Formats: sequence, C-alpha cells, structure tokens
Amino acid sequence: MEKFTSLNGVAAPLKITNVDTDMIIPKQYLKTIKRTGLGSGLFAELRYNEDGSENPDFVLNKSAYRNAKILVAEDNFGCGSSREHAPWALLDFGIRCVISTSFADIFYNNCFKNGILPIVVAPEDLEKLMDDAERGANATLSIDLESQEIRGPDGGVVKFDIDPFRKHCLMNGLDDIGLTLEKAAHIESYEKNSAAARGWL
Repeated sequence: MEKFTSLNGVAAPLKITNVDTDMIIPKQYLKTIKRTGLGSGLFAELRYNEDGSENPDFVLNKSAYRNAKILVAEDNFGCGSSREHAPWALLDFGIRCVISTSFADIFYNNCFKNGILPIVVAPEDLEKLMDDAERGANATLSIDLESQEIRGPDGGVVKFDIDPFRKHCLMNGLDDIGLTLEKAAHIESYEKNSAAARGWL
C-alpha cells in the first residue's frame, strides 16, 4: 500500500448528502476483483449520460476537477452496501483523501485499508472547505497527516482527529498484509518452536 504522509491537490466539491457505495461505483462494475481500471466507473451514473457521453454538469467532468486528488463531500459519505470496490474506484481515479462530516463505518474502515485518508470535520469546517473547493483550479488543499492539518488556499488551517494506529498504518503504507509481514520473524520462530515441540505432526 502506498504511504500517505502529505497531499497537495485540487479538491472537488461534491454537494450531495448520503452518497452510497452504489453511487460511488455502480453494481455493473463489481464483476472484477482487480483494484485497477475502476476509475472510469467512479460515479458513472452521474458522470455519464445514457448514450455514454460525459455529463458536463458533474463536478469531476469539469476541467478544473478532472485531476482532483481530494473530495469534499456532504454528510454520511459511503453509506449503503459494503463494497470494497468503492475505495478502489476512488483510488484508481486519483482520489487519496475524502473530507466529510461523517462516513459509513465499513466504507471508513475500507479507506484506511486501501491507502485513502477519510477525514471527519465539523459542519462549520466543511462549509469553509466546500467554499475553498468551489474555487475551481485554485481549489488546492494541503493535507498534512503528521500534524493532522488541512490548509486552504487562503492559508486557513483546519485540524482533524485520527486514530493513532490508523495514522501509523497510513504513514507507513501498512495494510493488513503489511502488518502481518512485520511479524514475520515472530511467526517463523513460533512455527519452528511449534514443529520441534510437536514432532509427531
């Protein structure tokens, strides 16, 4: 998993409440178990018209936000079914951070396991960050995970909280497999001792 220490990038404003995982990545894209290639399906039902053409009104189709790395979203982001394809699609598109006032628990956990930083902020802070994001190409935010700060284009700072263990995992690029591999020497030692003590197995 790619490490997350800091991030500077354009933030796209998504003024929709209760964005569910089917909206993030519709069910027809769930046939694959690969983590790549899903970016084209991100928000597909909002990004594309019925004939497959782009919907010019959707935020990620606007020139200023086509390379957005941060999403500023309304309350209860990632609700609905527990599909891990949702963070996969965000990551494949290039989104490394989602900021909202609240997240669905399973989506929130899946983000950390895939190298995405979900940040919970107070409603008044979200309103300010949403205003920042609406500046288009000038909507650059800076995320510093070490100091737990979001810096806006005008120099304003929003502090955020994060679980220390999850912060450690993100900053060191550790998913569940990576955490297990950190214990590889202990596991090998246990297996050798276990085999010696149970020679009949």
